[in-house]
Amino acid sequence: MMNQSPSTIRNGLSILHQVPEGHVGVYWRGGALQKTITDPGFHLKLPFITHYEPVQVTLQTDQVRDIPCGTKGGVMINFEKIEVVHRLHKDHVHDTLLNYGVQYDNTWIYDKIHHEINQFCSSHSLQQVYIDVFDQIDEKMKDALQGDCTRYAPGIEIMSVRVTKPTIPESIRRNFEQMEEERTKVLIAIEKQRVVEKEAETSKKLAISEAEKIANVSRILMEQKLMEKDSARKQQEIENQIYMAWKKSLADAYFYRVLKEAEVNKLKLTPQFLELKFIEAIADNTKNFLGEKVFPSLLC
Repeated sequence: MMNQSPSTIRNGLSILHQVPEGHVGVYWRGGALQKTITDPGFHLKLPFITHYEPVQVTLQTDQVRDIPCGTKGGVMINFEKIEVVHRLHKDHVHDTLLNYGVQYDNTWIYDKIHHEINQFCSSHSLQQVYIDVFDQIDEKMKDALQGDCTRYAPGIEIMSVRVTKPTIPESIRRNFEQMEEERTKVLIAIEKQRVVEKEAETSKKLAISEAEKIANVSRILMEQKLMEKDSARKQQEIENQIYMAWKKSLADAYFYRVLKEAEVNKLKLTPQFLELKFIEAIADNTKNFLGEKVFPSLLC
């Protein structure tokens, strides 16, 4: 609600007046709204002729109370309080007051809230208003108020709307409470089931992970054994190659020695060497006998 003006008599008699911070001064002369708008501070006016009112141009909150409405199903409910935060832009003060007066918020806040709440309730069931779409009412009311203000009173800006939970008949409220309890139980059961499923899934993942880890370890060990066997095989092949090379070198050396000896022997087989060997052989077989007779057996 806008700030109330001082008494008409005191306002009319005073020459000096003060416009408080967050407000602007608006003036009427002979009942006609003047275009003069003053800023906060001290100002002068003609007594008896000029009437003055301060108009707030900062954020203000209007509380609309006790709003009865009927739902689509015919159930009467009551919104105890709805708060509307709004402000009037300084540049639109003159036009707004010219069209709707100092109490412009009666038209665009209080009356409009009653109208919009009843429109909303009449198109929704009690279940929807009280539970299903209750969280959307604030935004819907804000959009509805701002839409009409933008069209007809563009100086008014709706900042936010806060709607309290409506009051419903006691018997219906108990039913809703029971329904909510049952719904909560169902949600708890569903959540427990999810927890169990999650635990089972986690256990399954852990088992799979453990099995994969064991399989990986086995695979690594197997690869290690294969690598060890392959390394041993390659080492044996190297040793065999070394051994064969050694044997081959021995055979080559023996062959070379025999070959050289044969070449040497071939060089020795000259007529003179053969004659020498013949003489040596005869000399080795020569036998000396002592006595007068030589027995035939000894001559053999």
